[in-house]
Amino acid sequence: MKTNRWHQVTKLWESRSTGSINHKIFSAAIIVAGGTAFVKVIAVVKELIVAAQFGTADELDAFLIALIIPSTIITIIAGSFNSALIPTYIKVREQEGQQAAQQLFSGATIWSIGLLLITTGLVIMGSPFYLPYLTSGFSPQKLDLTYHLLWSISPMILFAGINATWCAILSAGERFALIALVPTLTPAIAIVLLLTTKSLGVFNLSIGMVLGQLLEIIIVGRALRNQGISLFPKWHGFDDNLRQVASQYLPMIGASFFMTGSGLIDQAMAAMLPSGSIAALGYSEKIIMLPIVIASTGLSTAVIPYFSQMFARNDWKGLRQSLNTYLGLIFAVTVPCVGLIILFSEQIVRMLLERGSFTAENTHLVSQIQACFALEIPFYISCILVVRLSAAMQMGKIIMWGSAANMVVNISLNYLLMQWWGVVGIALSTSCVYLFSFLFLLFFLVKNLRALEIRDLSAKSAVARS
Repeated sequence: MKTNRWHQVTKLWESRSTGSINHKIFSAAIIVAGGTAFVKVIAVVKELIVAAQFGTADELDAFLIALIIPSTIITIIAGSFNSALIPTYIKVREQEGQQAAQQLFSGATIWSIGLLLITTGLVIMGSPFYLPYLTSGFSPQKLDLTYHLLWSISPMILFAGINATWCAILSAGERFALIALVPTLTPAIAIVLLLTTKSLGVFNLSIGMVLGQLLEIIIVGRALRNQGISLFPKWHGFDDNLRQVASQYLPMIGASFFMTGSGLIDQAMAAMLPSGSIAALGYSEKIIMLPIVIASTGLSTAVIPYFSQMFARNDWKGLRQSLNTYLGLIFAVTVPCVGLIILFSEQIVRMLLERGSFTAENTHLVSQIQACFALEIPFYISCILVVRLSAAMQMGKIIMWGSAANMVVNISLNYLLMQWWGVVGIALSTSCVYLFSFLFLLFFLVKNLRALEIRDLSAKSAVARS
């Protein structure tokens, strides 16, 4: 009986994961979301251990500020590379063959490694100039600890950048399960270090991140080799395909700079507030980002290969239908979730964090911040969908200008709202920024889709008349 039932479930899954593009996107999103949920369970365990060991202590504030620069750089340089590389890689692979795709991958790898090495050097050498501005409220001892933590984290920039590029190629090959599960290594290693080498203190977190990224590279690289993709990069010159990646990569870097700059701005402005504000902001954001990251990672990883395929085929109707379907689904699921999180915010924080050095007073503050962050959930996830579709349609400049506007709105609202509600106002400002970003990008995306549909209809009419 159990065998027959499992066989029925398997057949149902195969039917749902093979038919239309929407079915493929949905099944891929479920796979990635499930894997991401497992990763986040491990990450939550790590955060519970961190909360018990450090609470909102100064050394955790120092770690969070030290981490924000490398993580921002990784998102700007490596994260945006996926959106620039995948559409062109899929097009080259389908139209010119695997050898041309390998050549593009090799050139892109060399280009990205060079950029990552230069950036890592600048982050380390430039720290005496920019770090004091990000830590204006820190004591000299706390600032010195931040320097050392930053230097220990910096190698992660190179490792995470290589890993992001290789994962982009795996996603183009629809290897979604491995992409979703391999990030378990980084928090797992941090947990082991926190429990076994307490003498290293907060440095366990930075060492764990670097070692985790290195192991992820090894596993992802082996998966690429199993697909027949050579990992040894060879430079074939800056050909037309690589130029096409560059033409989208540069605007996406600008867009990622402005988008991820919001987190840097929030942390820097929270440093102006009383001690512990940065840690409180970090705790509440990590909790609320759990459902967001699970949903958005699954969706964003799944949609870009299929959106790229539809764009290459000029399937404007399919793109529009997929956009409408998933936007409706996102709001139908997330709006009730937002209400529940706001209603039970204090209970959630108390259950997860209130132990050891984390007091009831900390719980009250973090729960207020968390409730304000919860408002961003529908718009954050919808924004991810819209950004991925815009990237597949090579609308990098629109994304960049929208992200620049987000930064202006973020700074203005942070300054205004923190005057009234302190660090809670910063969280409310973030939710407002995502609402603005979603509406801005959706407007231009719909406008471009309509223009492309009209252009193709006009071309078909002209052919028919001739």
